[in-house]
Amino acid sequence: MTLAGKHVVVTGGGSGVGAETAQAFNRQGARVTILGRREEPLKAQGLSYQLCDVTDAEAVAKALDAARQQNGPISVAVANAGAVESVPFAKLSQDQMQSMLAVNLIGVANLWQAALGDMKASGWGRMIAVASTAGLKGYPYVAVYSAAKHGVIGLTRSLAIELGQTGVTVNAICPSFVETPLLERSIETIVQKTGLSAEEARATLIAGNPQKRFIETDEVAGTALWLCSDAARSVNGQAIALSGGEV
Repeated sequence: MTLAGKHVVVTGGGSGVGAETAQAFNRQGARVTILGRREEPLKAQGLSYQLCDVTDAEAVAKALDAARQQNGPISVAVANAGAVESVPFAKLSQDQMQSMLAVNLIGVANLWQAALGDMKASGWGRMIAVASTAGLKGYPYVAVYSAAKHGVIGLTRSLAIELGQTGVTVNAICPSFVETPLLERSIETIVQKTGLSAEEARATLIAGNPQKRFIETDEVAGTALWLCSDAARSVNGQAIALSGGEV
């Protein structure tokens, strides 16, 4: 199957995994729209973009309406936007809990719900979530983030069944720690809170991966492309771990 001319929407498309994924689809000839809250990094990608907070369902719907005006009906919706705060559970505020759930779980549902009509109408679509190994196992100090990512896996599996005969597949990609600006911020937080050096902090995070390395953004983007290929047409409701064997 060729992606040429198909409209792909990627949230959190201004940097990291989202930017890499958007560019990968663009190189395959897709019409790509990236969504995010900050215009500068979106504009820097050289792709069509819409400013949007994924936690606001109305804003997502309006952004996708505007994207359709430029690039046509949506065929692929990659829910990549996410955020994490490392805090002991006992010290988590209600605002932090709500924020983690809103961006990491509700944001996925908002995008997929707004894009679904186009896919069902055409009889073909791909819903892809960039989740995390935190959706497949637990990690300390990110309890609600992990709970949100577990929720994404449940959403993925349920929708795969619900939409099984529509031509739309629903899958989640679950990388462990990925080399992105978000990872660098996590390392800075560890350094500040523990007194470890940056090198020691990185080694701590790498330790869980049997390959002893971080995941690269092109691995996530490549998996998303594969999920849109004919070879993956029966792959549905899966949580695909990119973790070097950790999960």
